[in-house]
Amino acid sequence: MTPKEAAELLGHCSAFDNRKPSQAAAMAWAAALHDVPLDADAKAAVAAYYTTPPKDPDGKLWILPHHVRTLRTKIRSTRLENFQYEPVADETVPEYLARLRGQTQAIASGRVASPAGRPAMEGGPPREFVAELEARGWSVGQDVPEDGAVEAEAAEAIDSVRRSGPLGIECPLAACRAAIGKPCKTPGATARQPLGRPRQKPHTARLRAARGQPGASAEERAEQEQRIRQMSAQHLAREAEEIQDAVIVDEEAAS
Repeated sequence: MTPKEAAELLGHCSAFDNRKPSQAAAMAWAAALHDVPLDADAKAAVAAYYTTPPKDPDGKLWILPHHVRTLRTKIRSTRLENFQYEPVADETVPEYLARLRGQTQAIASGRVASPAGRPAMEGGPPREFVAELEARGWSVGQDVPEDGAVEAEAAEAIDSVRRSGPLGIECPLAACRAAIGKPCKTPGATARQPLGRPRQKPHTARLRAARGQPGASAEERAEQEQRIRQMSAQHLAREAEEIQDAVIVDEEAAS
């Protein structure tokens, strides 16, 4: 925008706010809007600014160059909302960039009418989704009954996923009883780990239950639980010794 064009734009602004344009103001506006041409969108930006009421009802609107730049960009971007570039076969990257720039400028400026409708997405569902439906006896586009059969089948599918693997069931070991999805715990709780530290490997009873194998006998379970209790007692004894040693050290340091 040249100083002459800026003076014309300031004259357009004065019709709204009764400002007194000057040569100095025209030169300042031309410097601030050096890359913005004086076109219909620039004047429409001024009208859009004075269409919006001020935040303070008693205040007075006073447009500045940055308002013109922002509102002009918004006006031009609105025309491109539904634009979708249509590629040409075997076009090179420079050709694509040139055509894209030309089409966007033509539509943004209003020389070419904006697309009337929003482009709709085309294509069917993914193949993995279709295969999953067909595996359950369904097909794409099939009517859904209203008797709750779909909900029951979905619940059954979720339950089957939930029960896969050892973490899909509760640990049957009485000394552990880790919930579904939670790892088994080692014996010996601490203040930081009140339920014991997580085990890297689930308990044998949980592995057997997940594989559908028969559980251990009463004697085996009693032996395993006794072994866990002994390990827990040893762990607590070691913690008690550490606490006692710490108290003795503190008393010697105090004396």
